[in-house]
Amino acid sequence: MPEYSPLAGGAEGPRALRPLLDTVLDALAEGAAARCGPLPAGGPEPVRRRLEAALGDPLPAEGAGEGPALRALVTALAEGSADPADPHCAAHLHCPPLAVAAAADLAASVLNPSLDSWDQAPAASALEARTAAALAALVHPRGPAPEALVTSGATEANLLGTLLARERLGHRLRVICGASAHHSVHRAAWLLGLHPPTVLPTPGGVLDPAAAHEALDRLDRLDPAPGDPLPALVVATAGTTDSGAIDPLPALADTVAAHRTHRPAVLHVDAAYGGPLLFSPARRGLLAGLDRADSVALDLHKLGWQPVAAGLLTVPDAPALAPLAHRTDYLNAEDDTEAGLPDLLGRSLRTTRRPDVLKVAVTLAALGTSGLAALIDATCEAAAELAALVDAEPRLRLRARPGISTVLFRPAGATDAEVAALRRRLLEGGRAVLGRARLDGTLWLKATLLNPHVQPSDLAALVKLVLDQLDGPARPGPRPDQPEGSPT
Repeated sequence: MPEYSPLAGGAEGPRALRPLLDTVLDALAEGAAARCGPLPAGGPEPVRRRLEAALGDPLPAEGAGEGPALRALVTALAEGSADPADPHCAAHLHCPPLAVAAAADLAASVLNPSLDSWDQAPAASALEARTAAALAALVHPRGPAPEALVTSGATEANLLGTLLARERLGHRLRVICGASAHHSVHRAAWLLGLHPPTVLPTPGGVLDPAAAHEALDRLDRLDPAPGDPLPALVVATAGTTDSGAIDPLPALADTVAAHRTHRPAVLHVDAAYGGPLLFSPARRGLLAGLDRADSVALDLHKLGWQPVAAGLLTVPDAPALAPLAHRTDYLNAEDDTEAGLPDLLGRSLRTTRRPDVLKVAVTLAALGTSGLAALIDATCEAAAELAALVDAEPRLRLRARPGISTVLFRPAGATDAEVAALRRRLLEGGRAVLGRARLDGTLWLKATLLNPHVQPSDLAALVKLVLDQLDGPARPGPRPDQPEGSPT
C-alpha cells in the first residue's frame, strides 16, 4: 500500500487533509496569478498544451505523490479556468461561489454520504428533508404541504416537472412553451416520449398569455373524440437564459386555471435564474404568481452563489411526488420503511447522490435570508448601473433595462458577424468573457452579472474594453492590471 494514500474520513482524515489543503490553496493562488484575468489568453490551444504538460501520462504506472500531483494539476486547472469571480467574467449563469459554501462542500466530499438510503446518510437525509421543505414553503407559502427535491440543476428539475405532469395527466400530454424557454424543456419531452413541444413566438421576450390561451384552444381540434380533451403542460419561465425576462406569471396561471374547467392542465415554472429573488423583499414582487405553479425549478448555483450543483424542484403538495416512488430491497425494504427508516429513493431519479443540501444549509445559517437578499440586491443594482453606462454611450445600443441581472447590448450599426467577432477577440485576449444571445433575429452581447462585489469602476472598464475593440482587432497585450513582462 503506498504511503501517500491516506483516507479523507475517519479520525485521521483531518490530519491527512490539512497539508493537502495548503497545497491546493497555494496552487489555486499560483494558477490565478499566472492567468491574471477572467480567462486564459490565446484560445483553446495554449490551454490544452499547458494542461497536457502538467498531466503527463494520464495513466502512469507509478504515481508522483499527493503533493506534486495536486500542485501540478490544480495550478494548471486554475490557470486555464474561466474565473466567475472576476468582474469581467459575465457570459453565463455561472456564479462565483461563496467561500463558506465551498468550505461546506469540502465537508460533504470528505464525509461522502450517499442519499439513496438512510443508513448511508443519517444526518444528511434529515438535513435535506428540513431544508428542502423550508425552501419549498418559500416558493409555495399557501401550499398544503410544500416539498422540494434536490436536483443537479434546472435541466433535471424541468425533466422531473414534465415527468410528474405526464404521470398525473397521461402520456397524451402536450407541452406548450415560449421560444425563450430553456432547451431542457424540449429535451424533457423527447426523453419522456412526448410529442415535441408547441413553441410560441416571444417577440417581446416573454410568453404571451393570449398566445398560450390560443394554443390551448387549438388542442381542441386535435382531440380524438369529444369529451376526451388532450391534457396540457404550460411551461413558463422566470428569468430566461438569454435576457433574464420573467413571463407574466399571474396571467399565465389564470389561463391554465381557466382551461382546467374542460381540460386537464398544469403549470410548471422554470425559475432557475429568477427564483432566488424570493429572498429579496425589494424584488420578490417580480415573481408574483409563482406560488400558483404546480411545480417550480429553482437553482441556487446561479443567483444563490453555491458551487455546482444546487438545484431544486418544488411542489405545493408533497403527495404530488408520489409517482417517483421506487422500491428495491437493499435500499428501502418495505419492512425497514414500516419500522421507521426514511425512504429516500423517491426523492430523486438518481441513486447515488451527494449531499448538495449541506452547502445550501450552511449558507442560509451563515447569512440568513437578509444576507442573501443583500447580495441579490447588490447584483441587480450593478446590472442596472451597467445598463445605464451602455445607454449613455452613443457607440453602443442597449436592448432593454435588465429584468434581473442580464444586460444585452451591441455596437451601434454593427452586423451580427461583427458582434460575434468582437466577442471572440475579447475571449482570445483573455480580457473579458461576454456571452451571446439572439433575440428577435438580432445577435447581442450578453453580460450576466452574478458577482455581488463588482464595483462601478469594473463596469466602466468592461464598457471600455468593448469600445476599444470597435477600432479594430488588437493583438493581446498586458491587461490593465498586469505589468509588462508578467505571465499572460
